[in-house]
Amino acid sequence: MTAVRQDAWSAEDDLILAEVTLRHIREGGTQLAAFEEVGQKISRTAAACGFRWNSCVRKRYEEAISIAKAQRQKRSYIRKQNPASMSQITAFAGIDEEESVYQEDSVSEDSLSIDAVIRFLRQWKGTMQETRRQMKMLEKELREKEEELNELRIENERLSKQVNEVQTDYRVVNDDYKALIQIMDRARRLAFLNEEDEELKSRFKMDANGNLERIE
Repeated sequence: MTAVRQDAWSAEDDLILAEVTLRHIREGGTQLAAFEEVGQKISRTAAACGFRWNSCVRKRYEEAISIAKAQRQKRSYIRKQNPASMSQITAFAGIDEEESVYQEDSVSEDSLSIDAVIRFLRQWKGTMQETRRQMKMLEKELREKEEELNELRIENERLSKQVNEVQTDYRVVNDDYKALIQIMDRARRLAFLNEEDEELKSRFKMDANGNLERIE
């Protein structure tokens, strides 16, 4: 029975743990299986390998993990797209099963990488064209809004001028109206005073002999 190590982890142990775990991720395996394989290689338990991976090693290989996951997706995509043709090519060439899996993975990764790059570039080109089109539309809309804003600004200035003129005319008319009211009030007072004066004046009439006599 192999003894389980209790000593500290070395840089070589961490490297083995990273290589095996990344390979399992890339090939679609589980991390538990990777930890068990590493444990057999360096005489440690799977639990110890898992703890070491999650607590320390994983942080140093975040980018490699992302790449391994992408490669796993590529393999899955290729196998789903054309599994029959790959098996026929392998049988015709007389390649054993283990070697064929390796060659299939390497060829599919290369071809898929090129296809993925081409698709990405095409999508990027289409995205850029759509972005340019949207930018032109937005620029046109912006110009239209600026023109509309300028027209509204001119209209606002015109209406403000009209309001100022109306207010000025209203003040003039109001002042004239007040002056007219004052003139009418003075005229009524003068007319009333004249009437009183007329009433106070003595009245005379001529009698049959030609003499004036005062009428009370």
